[in-house]
Amino acid sequence: MVMKAVLVHKAGGPEQLYVGEVSRPVPGEGQVLIRVMATSVNGADLVQRAGRYPAPLGESEILGLEAAGVIAVLGPGVSGWQVGDAVMSLVAGGGYAEYALAWAEHLLPKPENFSFLEAACIAEVYLTAYLNLFLLGELRDGECVLVHGGGGGVNTAAIQLCQELVPDARLMVTASPKKVGRVRKLGVHHVVNYREVEFAEAAKEFTQRRGLDLILDHIGADYLDANMRALGVGGRLVVIGISSGPRAELNMGRMMVKRQRIIGSVLRSRSVAEKAELIASFCAAVMPALEAGRIVPRIHAVFPLELAGEAHRAMAAGAHFGKLVLKVVSDHVE
Repeated sequence: MVMKAVLVHKAGGPEQLYVGEVSRPVPGEGQVLIRVMATSVNGADLVQRAGRYPAPLGESEILGLEAAGVIAVLGPGVSGWQVGDAVMSLVAGGGYAEYALAWAEHLLPKPENFSFLEAACIAEVYLTAYLNLFLLGELRDGECVLVHGGGGGVNTAAIQLCQELVPDARLMVTASPKKVGRVRKLGVHHVVNYREVEFAEAAKEFTQRRGLDLILDHIGADYLDANMRALGVGGRLVVIGISSGPRAELNMGRMMVKRQRIIGSVLRSRSVAEKAELIASFCAAVMPALEAGRIVPRIHAVFPLELAGEAHRAMAAGAHFGKLVLKVVSDHVE
């Protein structure tokens, strides 16, 4: 049996994406096959399309790190789920297709109050934000945290999770000039226009010169020194991206004196068991807020699967605020 999927002619720009036909995957032990209703675009998809971020060994080479849909087939050994269950799931590849494989341990039930379009926004960015802010970054009430790039999917998710899980933490966000006002409306304590203000100096003022407790960064090399200057004693820097490059000079003396920590983190390459443990923790901590409607993902735009290239162009342009969603099935997804 075949299915439609977004494929890549060759490594390059968005023009290399096209919709073609490939064999429908068959679930193995512990897996399910999801009929995908919607998926979403993540920064990693653009890097993979360009040929710089191959899928982990054994995973689908089709783009897409999350999927929302209905279970179509149960693989051997799967229990606790039924065909027809509405789910959202983390996948290591394959989301840009009519059907996608997922480990049963990586499924989350779609909240009844969510559309499939909204459900397609949860698995990758909310799990990323939750993992890095709370499990690795150990953010606690009363601490001061900086999230870079306030309009992106991970960052808007991070803002919501901070407000839900650590309401007494103080949140600072960097944003481009056109997004400062929109970020401020999200209830952030302090927003910094990074093109006009040096954020390390702004952090000193924000914390009354004590320094930040935690920074979530996807920029990498260009921000390393300023990040470390912005952190206080015992501060933690969690690096989840290197868009400005992988190499930078580090003042190790300052890091030692201030007892600071730098934590590198990637979600995609973690083992099936590690991801399952993360998802179980996320379900216990965050699912009640999703089901109650206290956390709802922000969708910037929705594209049909055939216009995946346009969605990639929109993400590369950086003007989006929230998630860019791909509608895979034209009906029953609102």
